[in-house]
Amino acid sequence: MSENNTKSVRKERENWDPAAFVEEQVAALREQIGDGEVLLALSGGVDSSVVAALLIRAVGSQLQCVHVNHGLMRKGESEQVLSVFRDKLGARLDYVDATDRFLDKLAGVADPEQKRRIIGGEFIRVFEEEARKHSDIRFLAQGTIYPDILESGQVKSHHNVGGLPEDLNFELVEPIKYLYKDEVREVGLALGLPEEMVYRQPFPGPGLGVRCLGAITRDRLNALREADAILREEFDKNGLAGKVWQYFIAVPDMKSVGVRDGKRYDAWPAIIRAVNTTDAMTATVEEIPYELLHHITARITSEVEGINRVLYDLTPKPIGTIEWE
Repeated sequence: MSENNTKSVRKERENWDPAAFVEEQVAALREQIGDGEVLLALSGGVDSSVVAALLIRAVGSQLQCVHVNHGLMRKGESEQVLSVFRDKLGARLDYVDATDRFLDKLAGVADPEQKRRIIGGEFIRVFEEEARKHSDIRFLAQGTIYPDILESGQVKSHHNVGGLPEDLNFELVEPIKYLYKDEVREVGLALGLPEEMVYRQPFPGPGLGVRCLGAITRDRLNALREADAILREEFDKNGLAGKVWQYFIAVPDMKSVGVRDGKRYDAWPAIIRAVNTTDAMTATVEEIPYELLHHITARITSEVEGINRVLYDLTPKPIGTIEWE
């Protein structure tokens, strides 16, 4: 995709109205789908959530959502997906808790790329099994957005359901494939999705699998999830959630000596990463008030079992990438 074409897509929508976009897409989706049924892998991320809300408005119960919990979600995320889409929006939603299946496959695997391949491949297998339970479905909805096309020229395998067997023979439904992320968020608000879901920060396809560094263990994964929840809570309370593009905890597979209750306490460090970027190609480190860093450190080290140090990553991109793995 050329730079001129990229600019032309933006220029066409200089004065675009997200509410009007919703109306146009609802009509287009009804025309494409007719009385057929649609399958959607609903991760809870911004893109798949907006596609789900569009399809619910357009075809209602003709949409079948599948949420796969691979055990690598952040704290409370699967619960939020169920609450918003099944309980509030009335979506047909199958919830698959595949935690043991994924973590058993990942046991002892330290190489980041191998972890990614296992997570992506297993997700496809789980989703295929769910898809085959609904033999009458003809359409597969995906949360492809315009940067996906610009970056790769094809659907990202970690972002959407790539690699499904050809015999499933789905016709693709991609209603937001010409939108940028900021526009997708505007559409989400126009559809009435909760702000905390619409402005959910970027989250890698492999989830916490690439933030639990090295070989994943359940106890270290749990410590990571709890520490990350504290970081997100404190950023929310202190006005940083809307100011910082991406913030998270990474926990490496190493321990250091500490002291707790007058006894030696060997535990892991929690590493805070907080960056701002406009294009994800470069990133600057957010200046977090020192007093707040002390408060976050105190909470994590006192409330999270297995963590005895908190570090702050001061490395911009380049030279450091945004994620650690």
